[in-house]
Order: sequence, then structure tokens, then C-alpha cells
Amino acid sequence: MKKLKMIDYPNSLDKIFDKLNKNSITCIIIGGFVRDYFLNISSKDMDIELYNLSSYEKLESLLQEFGSVNSVGKSFGVCKLSFGDYEIDFTLPRVDSKISNGHQGFKVDISSNLDFVTATSRRDFTINAIGFNTKTKKILDPFNGIKDINSKILRAVNNKTFIQDPLRVLRAIQFSSRFNFTLSKELFTLCKKMIEDDMLSQLPKERVFSEMKKLLLKSSKPSIGFNLLKELGTLKYFKELQKISTKNWNLKMAFLDEISNLKTTNEKTNLSLMLSLLCYDFNITDITKFINTLSNEKELLSRVITLVDGYKMLDSLLANKKIEDSNLYNIAQKVKMQELLIFAKAINFSNNDICKRVDSLYNRAKELNILREKLTPILSGKDILTCGLKPSKEFSKILSDAYKAQMNGEFNSHSGAQEWLRSYLLINSPDSF
Repeated sequence: MKKLKMIDYPNSLDKIFDKLNKNSITCIIIGGFVRDYFLNISSKDMDIELYNLSSYEKLESLLQEFGSVNSVGKSFGVCKLSFGDYEIDFTLPRVDSKISNGHQGFKVDISSNLDFVTATSRRDFTINAIGFNTKTKKILDPFNGIKDINSKILRAVNNKTFIQDPLRVLRAIQFSSRFNFTLSKELFTLCKKMIEDDMLSQLPKERVFSEMKKLLLKSSKPSIGFNLLKELGTLKYFKELQKISTKNWNLKMAFLDEISNLKTTNEKTNLSLMLSLLCYDFNITDITKFINTLSNEKELLSRVITLVDGYKMLDSLLANKKIEDSNLYNIAQKVKMQELLIFAKAINFSNNDICKRVDSLYNRAKELNILREKLTPILSGKDILTCGLKPSKEFSKILSDAYKAQMNGEFNSHSGAQEWLRSYLLINSPDSF
């Protein structure tokens, strides 16, 4: 936890701030960048709120020299700037008024004359309402967000306006999970009441999925978020999770936390691994229903089903004293071995013997060059042509039989494959196909 009174940001940004200051514009860094600074978390996403700015068009003009300007958020008073490694959102102060149901049911009134406290009162949590004035170099903390960070408490800025946006329930859950914060009693009560009033049904699927991904991918202990989902009654929106017994739930939470320590560098892989763990014992119908509740991505559903099926194949072999290479080759045809073995290690993390076996299989799969892809066929159609056979539909059977022979270790070189082919054709004359 940082105790400094000055936010550490890249010096290169000062040339932007200096130009805006010369135009009598006050620049205040606010939101996640400031919050993450106090949490000792690096961040490259920055929100800067601008005061005393005459128009959005003037902002666009002032920022042009610094990089690519994107005005897609103009109706919300947001101008995006790509500057080096940073994605910066420059925003004008605004007041949000609820006019209809849902996450987007707001009327936005932009006003450069708003004071910082009034403008910031629209934000969700106190930890996201801490500002830093880039000119005076002073921290602005009207809602005691720093105190809440120190106390590891998640608290709403304004209880009355918090309930206007149902997405904030899921944001509260994923922030609690990511930072290991406890919801204040008032916030817990607000979230529970919003769920009881079925407000989350107003949210589009993609927004729900976005928050769930952050919970899964950014938490060191995702179980914190999922247990909170359960405690608040949010599982009514995920019927397949709601049916899980208490004993099985606790096991899955342990698996989920374990796999967070085994993450790869690929976000899609990590997501499919974690979702697969949640439903590794579901039937295909329940897997499909659960994933479709979150996303319509067919690739994600396919990866989850493939991983679950692959683990069933591997699990039946793990009890054997020896697993043949042919077994590994067969599994690698259906699922990526690297992902499957991470999955297996997470599920069996409390069993040292099984984990050692999984590590051994990992090393063997690496030796066989099938960690990330299936076995590459040695024999090709060209080899069959050199034996005098003309192209036909029977080629596929020959190649299939050759591939099975290769997996069974009958040959492991091109010369060995050719010798196998000659013997194969002597036994199976072309006329017999």
C-alpha cells in the first residue's frame, strides 16, 4: 500500500498536461490508474477528467499532435488517445440521470462547470473516485477511497445512485475478488436487494460475460468472487452452477484457485481452462447451457467441451502404472495436451502421486512433440503415388491406417513409413479396397 502524496505517472505525459494547462484546462487523473497505484498494481489504462474546457471539439484539436484520437465516445464526453504504451480516456465532467432500465438507460449531461466532488459522485466505488491534480500535484479524495483501500473495504460512493446501474453488482463482485476486498454492509445489502429485484436480467449477455472474465482472469483467488456470487443469490442466473452440491462446490472452488496459479500467457486458453473446471462433471447439455448463458462464442463452447471430454479420457488412464505413447497420441488428436495436463494438475492438486504422473506425462508429450499439436503424419499421398497407385478415394483409408500404425510405434521415420507401406500393400492389394 503506497503512502506517497504524489501519483507516479510517466513524465512523457507532462507535455500533454502542460498544453492543456496553458489553455486553462485542469487535468485530474482519476479511476483505475490512481486506485491501482495505491494497490501497487501496474496499469496502462488512464482516465483523465478535464475541467474548464469550453468544448469537445477544442479537446480534439488540442490532442491531435500527441497521437491517434478516437471520438467514438463523444456522446458521453469521452475522447480516447493512443499515446505510446498508454490508452488514455480524456473525459468531460458529467451528470448521469436514470431514464430507463438497464446498464445504458441514462441521460448524460456534460458540463465543464461542474466541481470535482459533484462530477465524481456519479462513480461506483470510493476506491474509483480518487483523483490526482496534475498541476497542483495533490490527491483529491472526497469520499475517503484511500481509507477504504487501507481497510480493504469496497463501498459505494452514493447508495441512491448505485442501484440505478445493475452492472455495478457484478463490478462489486469482481473487484472484491480481484483485490480481496470485503463489501461494506451497506453495499452487500444494496447488491442483494438488486438481485432479489431481478435487476441483473436487464443486462445484455456480453456485459455480464465481460465482468465474469475479469473475475476469472484477474483474480488470484477466483473462489472469493464465486462464493460472493453464491452468497448474494446471483447463481439464480446460472442454473447449472446453482445445482452443484455444497461439497462439490467447495471442491470446484479449490480447483479454480489452483488453476489461477497455473495460467498460461494466453487469455483465451486461461478462460477456457477455468470455465472447463467449473463444469468438468456436467453433461454436454448442461455445459452448453452454462456457456451459452455467458457467451454465444462457438469456439469457446467447443474448447470447453473438448477439454472436459479429453480429461475423461486421461482420467481413465492416470490410474495405470504405464501410459503408452499411443494413448498420448490418441488424446493429442482430440485436445491440446498442454492445456489438458494443466487442467488435470489443477483437479488433482491435492494428490502428489497423480501430480507427479501428470508432470511425467508433460515431459513425455514434450519429447514426442505433441504438447501443442497432434502427431504430424509421416506418410503422405505422394508416397502412395510412388508405389504406382493412382489417386482414389481409398487413399484416405491407407493414410488413416498408416497414421494409426505410426501412433502405435510401428515406424517413426520416413524410410520406416515407406517400408510399412510396401508391406501393407502386399497384404492389402489395391483390388481389396
